[in-house]
Amino acid sequence: MKPFFKQAFSYFLQGLLLVTPLAITIYILIELIVLIDGLIPFNLFPGAGLLIIFVLLSLLGLLGNTIILRPIKVAFQQLLNRAPLIKTIYQSISDLLTAFVGQKKKFSQPVIVILSDESNLQRLGFVTQDDLSILGISKEKVAVYLPHSYNFSGNVFIVDSKNVKPINAKSSDVMKFIVSGGVSSFDEDDEKDLTV
Repeated sequence: MKPFFKQAFSYFLQGLLLVTPLAITIYILIELIVLIDGLIPFNLFPGAGLLIIFVLLSLLGLLGNTIILRPIKVAFQQLLNRAPLIKTIYQSISDLLTAFVGQKKKFSQPVIVILSDESNLQRLGFVTQDDLSILGISKEKVAVYLPHSYNFSGNVFIVDSKNVKPINAKSSDVMKFIVSGGVSSFDEDDEKDLTV
């Protein structure tokens, strides 16, 4: 009987850990809204405090991004310009992270690449550049990033565009599938759309 109570208490603590942060966050937000609604000399409408909190936080984000963050970015860029090797490493890592999660996502076009006509060997990857003319490479070729399994590395190949077939699937699901070595499955909705 003792193990049952021990297990039940363990589940209780896990439930408490899940609910407590959410409950505290909701409580603080409600208290802030009530406080701000009480500070307004005239009653605009119920929940006006929520709107005021949203506007104030947005302004704080704007100020932080322009007045506070911009000088730090400029100083950091000047420091990087004095150390070209560190700048190259930093910029490469920054570009890679931005390609995955930034506003300028690069791995947005999943494809299957035919690596060899003789063996019909194919790999999953992502088109990263459609136009390589700046490198003096013909328009029939594209740059394709082929990630490695169980790793966050990969190689860039210049491939004939006729050997690159788009996949109708979410980039995140394709990346998860590649990195997991093909173990991860696609969502049921995505499996229906997974066509070449």
